[in-house]
Amino acid sequence: MDKFITAFQSKGRQRTAIGSLMFVLITSLFLTASAPSSPDFQIGVPLDQALVYNGGESANPRDYDPATTYSSGDKLVFSGLVMLDQNLNIRPDLAETWEVSGGGTIYTFKIRENARFHNGREVTAQDVAFSWERAASPELASDTVLTYLADIVGVREKALGQAENISGVKVIDEKTLQVTIDAPKPYFLMKLTFPTSYVVDEENVSAGEEWVRQPNGTGPYKLTEWRSNEYIVYTANSDFYLGAPSIPYVVVKIYAGDDVRLFETGDIDVAGVGLYDVQRMLNPAEPMSRNLVTGVNLCTSYVVFDATVPPFDDVNVRKAFSMAFDRQRYVDVLYRGVALPAVGLYPPGLPGFDYGLQGLPYDPAQARELLKQSKYGGPEGLPEITYTNSGIGSYIGGTVAALAEMWQTNLGVTIKVENLDYNFYYEQIFSGNHGQIFDGGWCADYPDPENFADVLFHTGVPQNHGGYSNPELDALLEAARIEPDVTKRIAMYQEAERTIVNDAPVLFTTHSLSYELVQPYVKGYVFTPITIPLERYMWLDGK
Repeated sequence: MDKFITAFQSKGRQRTAIGSLMFVLITSLFLTASAPSSPDFQIGVPLDQALVYNGGESANPRDYDPATTYSSGDKLVFSGLVMLDQNLNIRPDLAETWEVSGGGTIYTFKIRENARFHNGREVTAQDVAFSWERAASPELASDTVLTYLADIVGVREKALGQAENISGVKVIDEKTLQVTIDAPKPYFLMKLTFPTSYVVDEENVSAGEEWVRQPNGTGPYKLTEWRSNEYIVYTANSDFYLGAPSIPYVVVKIYAGDDVRLFETGDIDVAGVGLYDVQRMLNPAEPMSRNLVTGVNLCTSYVVFDATVPPFDDVNVRKAFSMAFDRQRYVDVLYRGVALPAVGLYPPGLPGFDYGLQGLPYDPAQARELLKQSKYGGPEGLPEITYTNSGIGSYIGGTVAALAEMWQTNLGVTIKVENLDYNFYYEQIFSGNHGQIFDGGWCADYPDPENFADVLFHTGVPQNHGGYSNPELDALLEAARIEPDVTKRIAMYQEAERTIVNDAPVLFTTHSLSYELVQPYVKGYVFTPITIPLERYMWLDGK
């Protein structure tokens, strides 16, 4: 779901696979049309002391606010009570310790004594409470708050305008916060690693929507300069409560050119490798291949069918469209083999991934028969079908074109394509302003199958954009939320995945792979399939 938000995220770890793909396509178009052949950035920091990236920029201020961003947020500037480390384990962050009581429903957090905002003010329990109250306020209208904070008692009522405050959040004293959740849920702390729960400064966020350009955060770096369409400079926070980062500066050049070319000329230190350069980088004869870091992202791309409107209110139509899709051809031709075909929801590497899962097969004959068996009686009985995409003007990307061609060939169905401004695409999707088919996809926010099955497909949840509903699935997911036995819990999520596959609320397409180039003087870099503030663990040696 999510597009390029800030900058340093151009390493390719946006939360949603489709969003990352659209970032590559749109940025490529933009750079081809307008980037200078050798950009000359007059950046006022010594670049030999800076980690330099190439990135994009959103025109939507809400993309930079932790409470409203759809992506992994700016984890250099902001932080929360807990975090994921390089091995994706939960670690203390602003909270030095916590205790769990009340049968697993009461969490008592102790804020670090040395935790400070970038302006030097101490972080208090009241700052956390304010940040969460703000995120849940109807005035802010965050599309993510119910996904990540609704386990806390009173968040839902606050977000719906039914309560003034979050009843499950209590400030005990200046450094102690008590949080009550609605049931013992083993993944609760993981949800607090997402930006919605990050701490912001009340005075700072009250300065108007441009506050995001001068944020007073708590993270390892301060945002010290932002020149639109040129660059962003982050400066190490010497008073960071976990220790000052080793790299003095992080610089993000905005739309500076092609990542691989900039890496090759030494203009950037870490580069995402696009589809058309992967095979070259995998060739041992290529000098840059020694700088290549690869990994499997915890991402699943899919296409959403709106199950609340014709014709996808009929499961046979959804299955027909799924079985008319040649997944392997799609990967081989469109992705040049640089992706994994997705037959189900969970990506490889996620707990619960099922190697034996049988997805809906590519079977055009059966697809046509299912369409005939539907209440629409075949392609001639279908209404006009619109595919909503994020893009520029009338440009139709390869992914949409490939899908439309397969459905035309195998089902005799013609698809109308409409593009929405990619800066505001997900706001439109959350508002329901989309056709019967639209781009979707998900990258893990934390390593738990609940983050996929429950967050995306339980009836009525904010991220269930297609309006799919299955009461039996709901009951299974609700039981899995509180199942203490890990083995039983994983089995329940695998059963949930089989139900989702059979009901076909979405068409699963690919699991994405990551290819990144890292300069040899960048030390401490490791691949993580979920975005963390890796920069604070890294150092430069010999740049």
